Amino acid sequence: MEKLLSILEDLNSDIDYETETKLIDNGLLDSMSILSLVSDLEDAFDVEITPVELVPDNFNSARAMWQMVQRLQEA
Repeated sequence: MEKLLSILEDLNSDIDYETETKLIDNGLLDSMSILSLVSDLEDAFDVEITPVELVPDNFNSARAMWQMVQRLQEA
């Protein structure tokens, strides 16, 4: 989780990723941020994030992203 938070902080350090639960819904992450984030997550955690995973529920919070990464690592 610390690695994920570090990646998110590099993306935008003005957001409190530990408490924010509506990153997509509130427009804090836009489509360009998500594309960059997907690439960073794939590289950092050795996972493949397919288009099926690109839904707001998976990116609205750091916890949701972490759960997605863990699920993909187990697959």
